[in-house]
Amino acid sequence: METLDSPRSRRGALARLALVVAVLTGCGRSEERPGPGDDARPRRRAPAATGGAGEPIRPIEPVTDLDPRRVSLGARLFVDPRVSGDAKVACVDCHLFDKGGSDGKPTPLVGARPPGIVNSPSVFNLAYDYRYGWGAKFATLEDQHDANIKNPLTMATTWEDAAARLRADATYARSFEEAYRSGLTPDNLRDALISYELSLTTPNARFDRFLRGDASAIDDRARQGYALFKSYGCVSCHQGVNVGGNLMERFGVMRDYFAARGHVSDADDGHFAATHDERDRHVFRVPSLRNVALTAPYFHDGSAATLPDAIGVMARYQLGRTLEPDDVARIVAFLETLTGDQPTPPARP
Repeated sequence: METLDSPRSRRGALARLALVVAVLTGCGRSEERPGPGDDARPRRRAPAATGGAGEPIRPIEPVTDLDPRRVSLGARLFVDPRVSGDAKVACVDCHLFDKGGSDGKPTPLVGARPPGIVNSPSVFNLAYDYRYGWGAKFATLEDQHDANIKNPLTMATTWEDAAARLRADATYARSFEEAYRSGLTPDNLRDALISYELSLTTPNARFDRFLRGDASAIDDRARQGYALFKSYGCVSCHQGVNVGGNLMERFGVMRDYFAARGHVSDADDGHFAATHDERDRHVFRVPSLRNVALTAPYFHDGSAATLPDAIGVMARYQLGRTLEPDDVARIVAFLETLTGDQPTPPARP
């Protein structure tokens, strides 16, 4: 069967349920990626999950094998608008810590930039994703950051120009020399940001505690919602450590979502934008459902304002059914147990 790097739409709920066995053995892994220049070292793998044996969802673990000096540098850069070309936009403007690492808007609108074209995905738990961007265009975080730094809707600059601006700050120059043998270089600037983002995990959700054996961590309604989540087939795409993020799927398996919504644009192309293969049109990376109660609105187009709205759309277009309101409420109760310990936001300069 086709797997992570060659995804295709899986027709029908029964066929999609067959994916569970295949993906469970590959969930929760991040590729080893080399660091920059003379500071190169293999990028860590996400830690192995513990607990939840026999369940399609596994508890998440903090990422610990990161250089704390680089993480600290990345935290400062994440909130520093001088990384952007006009010194008016910081990474945190699109990834708010009180919004589960997203921004609470259908599409980004920051600084004097034109409106963004797709919803801001969460920056939390990136260590457990296997590709990046709604259309899974980027195989590594380095690729994703290289595109984002040049994007006129976001940072609108280059790594070289950003590094030159930051070298004027003696504190940055000194901190980079302590963390990297080659100091403040464009590659090291990117690596520091990535190191920080990889540290942004959200462990210890109520559902994780339940998986580890604490039966009191979730109530009966959430437990019923989890049973429905599995029986309806939602878990065929949302499973593993990140409850998603490890495969791609067509948006509109059982019905044509885009024909029903209308006003189709390039933002709806999905993986087609990367491959130009017509079979990949409207195929998207399945998002993680961790902290999903905090990250409204939902989908790449930000079209679902609430969790019940999103569940209704998923049921109709991915499963081909209409759910009873009480079933939706139970599934919401389960999804709310996926909110973990939230990272402490770095202080803005």
